[in-house]
Amino acid sequence: MDNNLIVSVSPHVHGKRTTTNVMLDVVIALLPAAIAGVVIFGMNAAILCAVCVASCVLFEFLFTKLCHRPTTIGDLSAVVTGLILAMNLPATLPVWQAVVGSFVAIVITKCLFGGIGCNFANPAITARVVMLIAFTGTMAAAVPPKSAEVDVATYATPLSVLPQGGDAVSAFMESTSLMDMFLGVRGGALGETCAAGLLLGGIYLVVRKVITWHTPVVFIGAVFAFAYLITGDMTLALYYTLSGGTFIGAIFMATDYVTSPSTAKGKIVFALGCAIITTLIRFYGSYPEGVSFSILFMNILNPYIDKWTMKKPFGGVKA
Repeated sequence: MDNNLIVSVSPHVHGKRTTTNVMLDVVIALLPAAIAGVVIFGMNAAILCAVCVASCVLFEFLFTKLCHRPTTIGDLSAVVTGLILAMNLPATLPVWQAVVGSFVAIVITKCLFGGIGCNFANPAITARVVMLIAFTGTMAAAVPPKSAEVDVATYATPLSVLPQGGDAVSAFMESTSLMDMFLGVRGGALGETCAAGLLLGGIYLVVRKVITWHTPVVFIGAVFAFAYLITGDMTLALYYTLSGGTFIGAIFMATDYVTSPSTAKGKIVFALGCAIITTLIRFYGSYPEGVSFSILFMNILNPYIDKWTMKKPFGGVKA
C-alpha cells in the first residue's frame, strides 16, 4: 500500500480560477448598474452601497475572529453580497436598516451555516426578504429618479401601477417610455432599474464564463412570455419584464453557484420555477414584486433539482 495516498473531499481537479477571481468578475459586472443607480438616485445610493459592503466585510471578519476561524474576507464574497444587497434596496432606506440586512445576510445566512459554499440560500436574497417583512414601510418606498419633479409621497413604482389597469396604466406609459424603463429612469431599488447596465454586466459574466446563458435568458424570457399570456398585450408585457428586479435577479442572484443547479437542464428548470412564482406573485399576490421570494423558494428546492437533472455516469445505475 502507498503510504503517500491522500484522501480528501472534492474538488480533486483544480483550475487557475479562484474564488477571488470569480468574485472580482462579479463586482466588475455589477459596477455599470451600481454607477447608474448613483446617477439616477443620487449620493444616497452611493452611501448605501458603501455601508452594505463595509458592514458585510466587517461582520464576516468579526465572526471568523470570534469563532477562531481563518479570515475569509479576502475572497471578496462578502463584498459581492454587500453590493448585491445594496442594489436591492431603495436609495432612501435608513442606514441602520441596511446594517441589519447585512447582519442577516452574512452572519445568519452565510457564516452560521459554515461560510461560503455551505449556505442553503442566497445571503442577499434572504436578507432582502427578511427586510421586506421587518421594514415594510421603508423597503416598499417608491423612490423616484432625482431628475423627476414629483411628490415622493405620491410617486409609484411600475409594479404598483401596472396591475391597476385602465387610465392609470395609460398615464404611466405616457410618462415613462420603454426606453426610460430600459435605461432605469423610473422608480425602484437603486440597482435594479437600469436594465442596460445589468445586461452589460450579464454579458461580461457570460463572456468570462463565470455564468452560463441558461438561467438569465430563460428567467427573463419566461417572465415576458407569462406576462404576455396574462395581459395579451406585448407592450405591457415588456413593461412588466423591465419592472422590478427581473434583470438583477435573473443575472446576479439566480445564478449563484452555491444555491442554484449545476447542470444546464437544472438551470432551465430553476429559471422557469423562478419566473412562474414571480409572475404569480406580481399578478395575484399581495406583494407587487416576487423576484426575491421566487429565488429564495427555488434555492430551497435546488438540491432536489440537482438530483433530478444530474446526468447518469456511463454504465451507472440510477440511485
